[in-house]
Amino acid sequence: MSRIGNAPITIPAGVTVEKIGKAVSVTGQKGTLTIELDPSISLEMENNVITINRKNDQKKVRAMHGLTRSLIANMIAGVTNLWTKNLELVGVGFRAQLNGNELVLNVGYSHPVEVIAPEGINFEVADNTKIKVSGIDKQLVGQMAANLKKVRVPDVYKGKGIRYAGEYIRKKVGKSAKAGVAGAAGAGK
Repeated sequence: MSRIGNAPITIPAGVTVEKIGKAVSVTGQKGTLTIELDPSISLEMENNVITINRKNDQKKVRAMHGLTRSLIANMIAGVTNLWTKNLELVGVGFRAQLNGNELVLNVGYSHPVEVIAPEGINFEVADNTKIKVSGIDKQLVGQMAANLKKVRVPDVYKGKGIRYAGEYIRKKVGKSAKAGVAGAAGAGK
């Protein structure tokens, strides 16, 4: 039994959920999201409560049961409250600027890196080193934050780069520190 798939979803006030053929559309204050249902999954709505049912107990169908429930719950949460990811720029001279819907990153390369926000994504920059990615689609917000992080992955020796807010980067010991330890051990002979 899928515990996630069996959990009912309560539709908050101000959110409209419609089933149009094989698709489910969720509309709220922030926008509209649509997802297509797997043929083995059915959806029932009664008194502002959605229940997701599956047609059989095959492994793939059980997996789709929980996934579909999570996707619909995330869509409802996204159209009521925006999903956000916070990033930090760590490094001397690293900064971010907004040019309309374009994010300009100066992260130690010979040229600035320009990232255009796709439809449904908003960028906010605070203190030139903090970036906030927000939108109604949880998957798109997470993917955009991951793409921004890939521009300059944090260095394991100095910790410089773009990281998620609060992310811990485990640093490696550099060559000079290793040589100093080995040299000190050899000097005692």
